[in-house]
Amino acid sequence: MSIDAHPIEPEQAEKAVGSVVASEQAQRVRLDTPPGILPAGAVSLNLLGVDYTHIKTSSGGDLYLTRYGRPFWEQLLPENWFAKEWFETKRQRLVGTSTVYKIPTRHIRNTSLQLVVKWSRVGEEVPYNTLTINKFIQAEFNSPFEEFSLVMELRAGLYGPPGIRLLTQKPLAIYVPSKKLHLWQTGRSESKIAAKLAQHPGIELDILRQYVVLFGWIEGLDIVQAADQLQLAGDRRDTLLSQTTSLITHELELKGYRVIDMKPAHLIVRPQPDGHLLRDRNDQIACALVDYELLERTPEHEQTVRKVNRQHYLQRMARRFEVPSGNPMPPHLRLTQVLGVDYVFGRAVSTGGLLWVVGKDPYLFNYFLPERWRRTPKLDLSGKDRVFYTCTKDNINLVWRVSRLGDSPECGAAHPNARAITEFGFNSPFEEFAFALELGKAGIKTVYPRAIYMTGHKAKRTQKVADPRRYKKLEHLRTPDGQPALCKDHDYITIWGFWNGPDELLACHDGEYYQSINARQAWCEGLIPSETLQQLSNTAQQQLNRANFEHLDFRPEHYLLSLASNHTLVRDPQGNLEVRLCNLELIRSIGSQTAPP
Repeated sequence: MSIDAHPIEPEQAEKAVGSVVASEQAQRVRLDTPPGILPAGAVSLNLLGVDYTHIKTSSGGDLYLTRYGRPFWEQLLPENWFAKEWFETKRQRLVGTSTVYKIPTRHIRNTSLQLVVKWSRVGEEVPYNTLTINKFIQAEFNSPFEEFSLVMELRAGLYGPPGIRLLTQKPLAIYVPSKKLHLWQTGRSESKIAAKLAQHPGIELDILRQYVVLFGWIEGLDIVQAADQLQLAGDRRDTLLSQTTSLITHELELKGYRVIDMKPAHLIVRPQPDGHLLRDRNDQIACALVDYELLERTPEHEQTVRKVNRQHYLQRMARRFEVPSGNPMPPHLRLTQVLGVDYVFGRAVSTGGLLWVVGKDPYLFNYFLPERWRRTPKLDLSGKDRVFYTCTKDNINLVWRVSRLGDSPECGAAHPNARAITEFGFNSPFEEFAFALELGKAGIKTVYPRAIYMTGHKAKRTQKVADPRRYKKLEHLRTPDGQPALCKDHDYITIWGFWNGPDELLACHDGEYYQSINARQAWCEGLIPSETLQQLSNTAQQQLNRANFEHLDFRPEHYLLSLASNHTLVRDPQGNLEVRLCNLELIRSIGSQTAPP
């Protein structure tokens, strides 16, 4: 028995494959569970709109089954297709530019699947031709979960003309081996990896992890192979390839999608015994699309999806501390509280990192998965403090900052608070968020704390953590599964709302944006005089003191003013300029003069 789906394209890291396979050999599980009953410990979760069943494999890896793969979970366990001897003797390498194999699974309950096994290239450089460079210079390979999400969307066909149905492979599962490869095993350059890490501080690279996507096999040939089998040459061959590719590209666009590197080899057809190709009910050549690494929505469709996602986000975010009624917490997420702040906690499956999203609404969790914001174009807001603005794939404006937890603050001896800053040290992300919400309750406005992300990879540090006191002070903080919330060998990123208006206003009137400008910029641009700049600073510090807080390094660039659409500064009902604190790294509660040694 086989189920439907087909190859894509391969070539590359044979050494990498062999290394991972070796780590999986000799693994066996008991297959005494009745068909349809999943093993103990299986967990349901939803990632980017796709429902998965997560199974921990006997070798410590992770298997994420779609609804298509769930009935065949036994066949899809890695020991039933990935065991060293089986994989090396049964696999068939498929031609192309990525690492792809066709392989049968073992017979389990008299059923074997024909699989297409492909190593994800997320995070790698996309090989361009000149045309692609000019048209899609920012294209990147989809992550496995983005790829499956788009394929599921395409299969559902809800966008565009209902009469058009595009055939694809069935996405069965995503497998993440337990063992990470060394750089030398991947064939990647360690110096290039180091350069990328330096270029994107605090951001882990997907290419340091291994993901294997599993599709079913579609019987047939790609259209180039079919033309060869039919012995077509010259104009007849060129016409078949170009017309078929053009038609599928056209239908994809009508349904709201495009493939950046569309090739005839991505289309599977079925030659018939009479020498013709199988046709559908409309007398059109029946073909299936089988490469989704560079599948994306068309700009028009993307705009529609982003608009809907953004509106849902804004409405939910305005009520983030309310428990949604009628919807139980998904099993892969947990409500937790850290330093008095409510979070939805879970793992970022694509990177192995941890994610705490402020509030109680699990719906908001997917918006902050690293693949939604980490690789979108960013603007450096600081130049030195690793603070970046980005508009996410869901059209959400965010600011993310690499936490300086564990670094020693640098300030000149002439700074009036030099000693206090050195003795206090930088706040942890959890302290920053707790202080932001506590200040808000006291009437002191800050930018909105959204989420805290702990990277999955270990941070490459050239020396020991310079200031370990915060880790010691907060070692009691734990994740819901009992692990330390703060780990010295991982980076932390705080994610804040980009200030363009109150959540409540945007939820009702999205588009009525404010423009943020820090006080120093406002002064430099002549929007406020020097006297107002000093008055704002004094007033802000007085308000902090009345709330039993102080900022040890308070600067005009640490608080924001708001410009309305008519380019006038926003004021409160009393006529005072609206001020919003945007840096809480060195803020402290009066009375906690130092972090304990």
